[in-house]
Amino acid sequence: MELYHGDIVYSESSEKLNVFEDSWLAVEDGKVEGIYKDVPEKFKNVPVTDHGRGLIIPAFSDLHVHASQYIQRGIGMDLLLNDWLNTYTFPQESHFADPEYAEPIYEAYVDDMIRNGTFHAGIFATIHRDATNILFRKLEEKGLWAYVGKVNMDFQSPSYLCETTEESLRETEIFLEEHSGSGTVKPILTPRFAPTCSRELIWGLGKLGKKYGVGVQTHVVESRWEAGESLRLFPDCVSDSQIYEKAGLLGNGPSIFAHVIFPTEDDIRVMTEYDCVAVHCPEATNNVIAGIMAVKWQQEQGVNIALGSDIGAGVKNGIYRQCAASIKLSKLKEFYEPEQGKTIDITHAFYLATKAGGQVFGKVGAFEPGYVFDALVIDNIEDAGHPMTPAQRLERFCYAGDDRNIIHRYLNGKKI
Repeated sequence: MELYHGDIVYSESSEKLNVFEDSWLAVEDGKVEGIYKDVPEKFKNVPVTDHGRGLIIPAFSDLHVHASQYIQRGIGMDLLLNDWLNTYTFPQESHFADPEYAEPIYEAYVDDMIRNGTFHAGIFATIHRDATNILFRKLEEKGLWAYVGKVNMDFQSPSYLCETTEESLRETEIFLEEHSGSGTVKPILTPRFAPTCSRELIWGLGKLGKKYGVGVQTHVVESRWEAGESLRLFPDCVSDSQIYEKAGLLGNGPSIFAHVIFPTEDDIRVMTEYDCVAVHCPEATNNVIAGIMAVKWQQEQGVNIALGSDIGAGVKNGIYRQCAASIKLSKLKEFYEPEQGKTIDITHAFYLATKAGGQVFGKVGAFEPGYVFDALVIDNIEDAGHPMTPAQRLERFCYAGDDRNIIHRYLNGKKI
């Protein structure tokens, strides 16, 4: 048992932020035992770590990120999505055929994750299995929580970044077998998106999903072009999401859909029926002008929402930055599209960044009893002589803070 003192803040729901000022958080075997205003008698001899007025918050979850694009963050941001992919992303990803190229990039990405307090993530690699294994291993070595996918592309893709259907399925199955029974880092099926995958590939991945009991991550209705192209290629489907439903890819594990900016009624049906997570990547979709997700409206329809950085269209690893960006874009959405757009606040955004995303991995992302103690201590965010409430410090950190304000990190109950 260990005790941690500070100003403790975590999300109970999208509408309730639990604040325990000047309180004690008890951790037993790496999990939260409880939060106390005063130290109970039974804990009088328990080791104490006093963080003073430090803000103790759950570590962040990033449910959509391209680790392979870390090296190109902040580059080509004047281009629209399709031009950006073809000019920068696809050529750059092709270099991951060489593991020696991949290793330092993945190492830098993982270190930056930790530096910015992201301990749980849904990660796209590339089509290259050897390089993807490097990423998988580095995440395991650090003790992080992740779903990692070897990307699948066999259709309408550049020749230098295109597999045959047979090769894609074979390499994916080997990848799944290599990581069967893994710990906090797990494999996940990763068709890039419907326009880059043949019917044979997507349906083949569905069979692998059922055989190995693994979930899926992909891009869904990210742009109007992507949504229209998906239906052109799969005319027997009425929505982008239904392609994955018909292929048998849903219900085998977590189903993580990135962006979901232009969902149809049937997309909503699929996502609610299969308990999918729609990942809002506000900074990225703003940079490439893909559109703005109607966060609150989708939640009201019963859709699970979480946040993602989508590096490299997003330019920073810190999910706290996406909290601020999601609030900004929700105001624009409400201003220009009031029929769907509704403004969210810091309580809502912080919930998406912590507890909502953490639920994909189990009991992480909050400080309720039984949750894993994955935590950050935030400090040096106030101005001298102007003390702020814990909630105000949290909001300022999300808008104006950076990794220098994260002064301590706890992963699986241990300081790192």
